[in-house]
Amino acid sequence: MTTDHPLLSRGTDDIAPVHWQGGALDCTDCPHSQLAALPGPEGCQPGHACMQDAYALRIVRFFRWHPELAVQNLSHPYFEVRAIAARHASVFHLTALINDPDETVRMQVALRLPLGQLTQLARDPHREVRMRVAHRLPPSGLAALLGDPDYGVRELVARRLPLPLLPSLKHDPDRTVRVRVAQRLEMPALLTMAHDREPEVRRVVAERLPVDLLTHLRHDSDWRVRWEVARRAPLALALTLAHDPDPEVRAQVTERHAQVALPTPVAQLAPSPKNTRTPQQTGAPHG
Repeated sequence: MTTDHPLLSRGTDDIAPVHWQGGALDCTDCPHSQLAALPGPEGCQPGHACMQDAYALRIVRFFRWHPELAVQNLSHPYFEVRAIAARHASVFHLTALINDPDETVRMQVALRLPLGQLTQLARDPHREVRMRVAHRLPPSGLAALLGDPDYGVRELVARRLPLPLLPSLKHDPDRTVRVRVAQRLEMPALLTMAHDREPEVRRVVAERLPVDLLTHLRHDSDWRVRWEVARRAPLALALTLAHDPDPEVRAQVTERHAQVALPTPVAQLAPSPKNTRTPQQTGAPHG
């Protein structure tokens, strides 16, 4: 059966059919060879829907046609077959793949395993598996990933962790994680991040602090943080930045002043800015 099938010589995906072990497809040794005689989705189509092909899309089609064959192929030697079969097999059979040697298989398991068993993959050696665990675990179960070695996993945890546990990540070594924490943290814990070493974290704090507490950031070394203070602080505090060394900060003070129509001429508070930068532009250091 290696040459008589019309699709073997011209794969329908414009990719030549190749056995997953290399070489030409040979239906003789396939445990499902009897399907080749059946039409369309009732059977198989080498070059289009075939579980012995190296091309994953053809394996996908095969199990889409025959999901009932997934369980018996969960131990197939080709990782793509195991991974695709795991999409269709009953969840009661997936625990056997928790320690599969290939991360592609374990990623599929992490997407379907019942939540009660998902923590078994929280210490998986591959980050993509653990990220899928972080997506699926209920917030109450995310504590198992608080100390994950990968910042991407910890960032997902910071997005979903219950608020009472969130302060445990405010000193995370990665800036991205701390930004996520600052975006969700509530007072008074939020105020403790006002002196974070990264300007982007402090800027998020400046966006969320109660306005009366922005005095903690009015002398910040980064102009973007001071701009947020000038934008949000009570006017009396904002006016203390009227002679800030950065023109964008001074321009924001001028705008605040103009909005309340104070009698003091605006020109005496700050010169007009000479550029049009915004705090969202984060190029070379400034101010």
